[in-house]
Amino acid sequence: MRSFELENRRYVIGGAAVLIIIVYIIRLFTLQIMSDDYKKNADSNAFLKKIDYPARGVISDRNGRLLVYNQPAYDIMVVMNEAKGHTDTLGLCAALGITREEFDRRMEAIKDRSRNPGYSRFTRQLFMAQLSDEDFSVFQEQMYRFPGFYVQRRSIRQYNYACAAHVLGDVAEVSQRDIDEDEYYQPGDYIGKLGVERSYERVLRGEKGVQILLRDVHGRIQGSYMNGKFDRRPVAGKNLTLSIDYQLQALGERLMEGKIGSIVAIEPSTGEVLCMVSTPSYDPRIMVGRQRSKNHLELSRDPWRPLLNRSIMGQYPPGSTFKTTQGLTFLSEGIISPTTPYGCSHGFYFKGLHVGCHGHAAPLAIVPALSTSCNAFFCWGLYHMIGNKRKYGTVQKAMNIWRDYMVSMGFGYKLGIDLPGEKRGLIPNAEFYDHAYKGSWNGLTIISISIGQGEVNATPLQIANLGATIANRGYFYVPHVVRKVEGEPLDTLFTRKHYTMADREAYDYVVAGMRASVLGGTCRALSAYDFNACGKTGTAQNRGHDHSVFMGFAPMDHPKIAVAVYVENGGWGADYGVPIGGLMMEQYIKGKLSEASMKKAEEFQHRRISYGTTIR
Repeated sequence: MRSFELENRRYVIGGAAVLIIIVYIIRLFTLQIMSDDYKKNADSNAFLKKIDYPARGVISDRNGRLLVYNQPAYDIMVVMNEAKGHTDTLGLCAALGITREEFDRRMEAIKDRSRNPGYSRFTRQLFMAQLSDEDFSVFQEQMYRFPGFYVQRRSIRQYNYACAAHVLGDVAEVSQRDIDEDEYYQPGDYIGKLGVERSYERVLRGEKGVQILLRDVHGRIQGSYMNGKFDRRPVAGKNLTLSIDYQLQALGERLMEGKIGSIVAIEPSTGEVLCMVSTPSYDPRIMVGRQRSKNHLELSRDPWRPLLNRSIMGQYPPGSTFKTTQGLTFLSEGIISPTTPYGCSHGFYFKGLHVGCHGHAAPLAIVPALSTSCNAFFCWGLYHMIGNKRKYGTVQKAMNIWRDYMVSMGFGYKLGIDLPGEKRGLIPNAEFYDHAYKGSWNGLTIISISIGQGEVNATPLQIANLGATIANRGYFYVPHVVRKVEGEPLDTLFTRKHYTMADREAYDYVVAGMRASVLGGTCRALSAYDFNACGKTGTAQNRGHDHSVFMGFAPMDHPKIAVAVYVENGGWGADYGVPIGGLMMEQYIKGKLSEASMKKAEEFQHRRISYGTTIR
């Protein structure tokens, strides 16, 4: 019995020994074959890989005016293994203008793997970013006193003008998410955060270069490894030419001072965005350098949301500008003819429902209905379309056909502009109303959508695109803010025509109505110009004061510019939308404002709208 127990014990001990040996073999295999951690550490002792950052592509406006360029800056890097116990800490703090507490905080942050997962004491880590030339000069003179600390030369963005912040965007240090999504980046790198800096990051950033330097046992640089055989030169980023006209953009921002809203102008023949104004805005020049984080935090906490690009993110009722889409749909579907008259007795009255309207002659057909912006006309048109069971069978089918027309005109979905953050707006369909009204609804239930109210929402970009589509008599190009990428063709997304469902002949009547609006209707203030403008006002209802809206284009027959103006709480479309739209048209078509227009521009620049304490 005792012999049997000893025999078993021998097997147990032997098995344990074999297991331990197997574990050691697996661990050695992992360390030496599967993992390159030790090799990296050994290489870090022998080699120093110095990143050469490429120059970021510059950005110009459509006329070659330089908007964004690069300026030298310097980062202080540290190799922990070399700096430990060898650095004159107080002298370093004095040279960099920081306190000892800040020094300790920065060093701890570098070693914190939750914030810096790529940390290694053998490789360069970012200690301080974006020193100016002056600060760098002070530090460079004393750098020999601080073993383990190095200077990394790079460039930072500079913005020539205090405008177009939402289009241009800005550049900031990468987040951990950026690093995880793209292996190109490492801690301390910079990436476009907003605007074209973000959407064109891959062409603007270029390609990093690298120098492999040889070190001795004391860590001192001995020169290039193998005379630079394995070095790689940086490749500069590509330059961008924007479609933005700087002078038009600057005028738009002046006109919108003290107001909340947007101006978007598009060249109909190309889809190029000529200006994109969103207010309140900010000076892009405050978003560079070591103060960027502080300034960005202040902007993000501002209750008026200056970081929000209302041109593509603001979702508003389009108001009476939307009546043009209704006229196009009713004509194309045969609901009305060009001469079909509808009555208006200060509004639409039917079965106890009343939608008000201002006084004008009646009955009237499509052209004068657009000119006078008659609510009743378009209410009757929608009522007869949704209720036409002989043609459509059900209200659901009629509703979805209506929806399809709106989508074909660029509403309800993102247009696809080359800027981040675009919103889609809202165009309801039959399913939407079936859910809202438990399947029991008709044309009267949803009558307000016929005049751009109710559930319909659109961005200022979509309203401007509607103007461009009407100017083109039935098609549009996807709006875009980049006109040219250096050495590359423009993406075909921006060069294809998108045709709407509406008939070509229907556009002729809508254009005639918009021209009549200028000659004697709600846009008559535009008749003072000699470039045959076409326009449509909107007064979008709001819980507070109504929004002032305008959509138009000029000239009528060979359009060069389509404009949308949206001024929150601006009242009637003719109060703010029309005069601002006219000034924008004149600036672009004529190249400058007349003396009378300059006085008008100054007046609107200083005209403020009181928003009280309302937070948007």
